[in-house]
Amino acid sequence: QVQLVESGGGLVQAGGSLRLSCAASGRTLSSYAMAWFRQAPGKEREFVAIRRSGGTTAYADSVKGRFTISRDNAKNTVYLQMNSLKPEDTAVYYCAAAPRDWSSSVYYTRAALYDYWGQGTQVTVSS
Repeated sequence: QVQLVESGGGLVQAGGSLRLSCAASGRTLSSYAMAWFRQAPGKEREFVAIRRSGGTTAYADSVKGRFTISRDNAKNTVYLQMNSLKPEDTAVYYCAAAPRDWSSSVYYTRAALYDYWGQGTQVTVSS
């Protein structure tokens, strides 16, 4: 079983930065695809970024150029560096893991295809 624990959320002004962390335990995740999703009140959970086991990444258009996903396999931890934050980035951010990689956005953007989830961390961006 895999446990994921997010941290690093908080309140920040527009234009500011935050770095989210997702620490994994129970299994080494070097062979897993790791992703970040977010969910704003009244909205569906949406894909933010993925880092595949091979190291390639992909981002939602809404965060491209502002967010960076990275992983430290030695620490079994995935990060999401968020810069130039906007009020519309306000949401609960979730870390997710899957023991497979996808090349097509048809698959890796679908929350239902991920096996493991963290509890989420709140990010609030004030205007």
